[in-house]
Amino acid sequence: MSWPAIIRYATVLLILLLSPLCATADRLLPGKPLFPGATMVSDGGSFALGFFSPTNSTPAKLYLGIWYNDIPRLTVVWVANRETPLTNSTSSPPSLSLTNTSNLVLSDAGGRVLWTTNVTGRAAPAAAELLTTGNLVIRSPDGTALWQSFDHPTDTFLPGMKIRLKYETLAGERLVSWKGPGDPSPGAFSFGVDAGTFLQVFVWNATRPIWRSAPWTGYFVAVQYRAITSIIIYLNVVNTQEEIYMTFSLWAGAAYTRQVLTDSGKFQVQTWNSSSSAWTFLFDWTGGDCSRYGYCGPNGYCDNTGDPEACRCLDGFEPRSMEDWKSGRFSQGCQRKEALQCGDGFLALPGMKSPDKFVLVENRTFQECAAECSRDCSCVAYAYANLSTSRSKGDMTRCLVWAGELIDTEKLDNVDGDGAETLYLRIAGLDAGTTRPKTKALKTVLPAVLTSVLLILAAISLACFKFKGRVSQWAKHKKLTLDDISMSDELGEGNHAQDFEFLSVRFEDIMAATRNFSEACKIGQGGFGKVYKAMIGGQEVAIKRLSKDSEQGTKEFRNEVILIAKLQHRNLVRLLGCSVEANEKILIYEYLANGSLDATLFDNSRRILLDWPTRFNIIKGVARGLLYLHQDSRLTIIHRDLKAANVSLDGNMRPKIADFGMARIFNDSQKDANTHCVVGTYGYMAPEYAMEGVFSIKSDVYSFGVLLLEVVTSIRRSSNSNIMGFPNLIVYAWNMWKEGKTRDLADPSISDTFLLDEVLLCSHVALLCVQENPDDRPLMSSVVFNLENGSTTLPTPNNPGHYGQRSSDIEQTRDRTENSMNSLTLTNIEGR
Repeated sequence: MSWPAIIRYATVLLILLLSPLCATADRLLPGKPLFPGATMVSDGGSFALGFFSPTNSTPAKLYLGIWYNDIPRLTVVWVANRETPLTNSTSSPPSLSLTNTSNLVLSDAGGRVLWTTNVTGRAAPAAAELLTTGNLVIRSPDGTALWQSFDHPTDTFLPGMKIRLKYETLAGERLVSWKGPGDPSPGAFSFGVDAGTFLQVFVWNATRPIWRSAPWTGYFVAVQYRAITSIIIYLNVVNTQEEIYMTFSLWAGAAYTRQVLTDSGKFQVQTWNSSSSAWTFLFDWTGGDCSRYGYCGPNGYCDNTGDPEACRCLDGFEPRSMEDWKSGRFSQGCQRKEALQCGDGFLALPGMKSPDKFVLVENRTFQECAAECSRDCSCVAYAYANLSTSRSKGDMTRCLVWAGELIDTEKLDNVDGDGAETLYLRIAGLDAGTTRPKTKALKTVLPAVLTSVLLILAAISLACFKFKGRVSQWAKHKKLTLDDISMSDELGEGNHAQDFEFLSVRFEDIMAATRNFSEACKIGQGGFGKVYKAMIGGQEVAIKRLSKDSEQGTKEFRNEVILIAKLQHRNLVRLLGCSVEANEKILIYEYLANGSLDATLFDNSRRILLDWPTRFNIIKGVARGLLYLHQDSRLTIIHRDLKAANVSLDGNMRPKIADFGMARIFNDSQKDANTHCVVGTYGYMAPEYAMEGVFSIKSDVYSFGVLLLEVVTSIRRSSNSNIMGFPNLIVYAWNMWKEGKTRDLADPSISDTFLLDEVLLCSHVALLCVQENPDDRPLMSSVVFNLENGSTTLPTPNNPGHYGQRSSDIEQTRDRTENSMNSLTLTNIEGR
């Protein structure tokens, strides 16, 4: 290469790497090529098209691509010449031109074509336009799209883009990863629709699957993610006569959000955090052991409903190698305990991700699907769904049948969500004539899925749908007063049950909604029973079933019905109804999509959902709810078990105080009370309550202070880690405050989002709440005022109350508390 050529090329690279790029309009016209140093910018400035050079590419290579224009970090979402970059051996800088045949052509000055589009049969003048979505489109004069970059994705899935498969040709889009962090050339990993079945999507490493979605069950829209910054991702599946495709959209006003297949094979959802000027990881489709293709081996399944996730054998199977299984090596999978016979029946397994390697049989009724598998002695399992978006007139159904080993099966934690269905498994020795599941049970699966999706969308659109408006949906359930449940006045003076109506649901309807209280529907468990997620009257609810062997179950049931049914506040969980038939005691609550606060706050993978603004709103919401209980409701109520597990979060991360089984009612003149039975949770209890059984509203204030410290620090009250050798979180926070290091209390993961004044305020208020003397603790009215308005004149806190000295009395109190059935709660919507 001549020196003049080297100088020209070096100048181009310097312009690219060091200088602001010159902006042009959002259109490219024939005869007006685009050169390095200039860009096409979409209307509004969101995306730019131009030339870029990866910062760590060696030797320096030049690509044509599209990137986010108004964020400081270069993030490329599409690359044209992935396989034909320019290198420093090229003597002339490249250009992008729109030809008279309506094609885009990338070439160097010598005329060598590096990349081109494939528009044919068009001679009329056209224009290339960069849309606000990041889609580069070639349009004819009448506006017809002749070619678009969205039909040729690279590694990034953007809102409005389609990942599809055409039925006739089996052609479709695939995402293909970069080869490395600085190398846009095609990598080893790809993502797309399975051409063999049309019903599932895969991530492949070359030709080997490493992740697989569940077979499509017919849902239109699934809420893929609801983030704390109002980011809601809707995954749409569209099935037409010609093709099936998936696309996604965002809630209006959401930050930049993309799904990207990384060079390491991860398929991640990321959003731009303007505060930290970085991409924030939201969700990984391929994350976790359960997501690894075939992780539990043949005939094993990954149980995704527990913590931690675990491999198990399907019913009727046992590990092939118990030694390997116990040591965490599951690749050999499971084998049948007993050989199958042709007459064996089928066991229904609800809430499953069906296995791979199925045979698709279309347009069968459920009875025909079951019969087809039953009469084929080699058929080991089947699954059925009605795919409501048919590609022909009328509904299209799908029957999946399996022969041989079952690969990549999973038990899902979103029982009524997208992908979960009932798998019917042939079991040796099962009587086919008596144990085959009824059709009616299966038909409830898809309506539940679609109804839950519609409810989510309706809630977003209509904001707040009052419970009174739902009475008609529950019309078949009778109204009854609290007197009908033989309520007593054990919890306070006067009759609190008079004239209050709520809804009683028939026990048989609850049985149907929970699939006979199936473990697959269970979302929580405590000392008094279990909690199930279900659909009743077209509404998602949480059903709390009190254990029959719980000695205090009746009292707790009365407590919760009396208290919650009469309390109405946005920061308290709502009781919708109950059932008192067949010696059963069942409470029905609103379902809160984001579970309990502790399940998110202390989970490293979910903690990212809680940035500082969200945490501060949670703190203020809990404070307002507690103020309502203490002062603003008709009754003065002491919760007695306020903790992170008893704060639930709705779909927008708004907090609601839950579980009033331990609560007590005070009359207007009562300031405190004494009990011989200390209930609650160790670490949250005030010293005077734990040691002497004395409780008051100041006991709740103490618990709130502990909770506040946990929210600020993301450290459990009794944790031994991250507290520098101090006995507990309270002592640690107290010493940090005395040393002037309060700012260091904040969870490092929120360091880029918190306001220092707010963190200092919350830490100061928390230390005031946990003071040893109850009289020194503030009222919740003062706490709410200071949190809402800020304060620079707060009093200096005194020594906190805590269990620093392990006397025998304290240890006995702790043992009594921790062994009490009251120390566990029920309304937490995620298992612990």
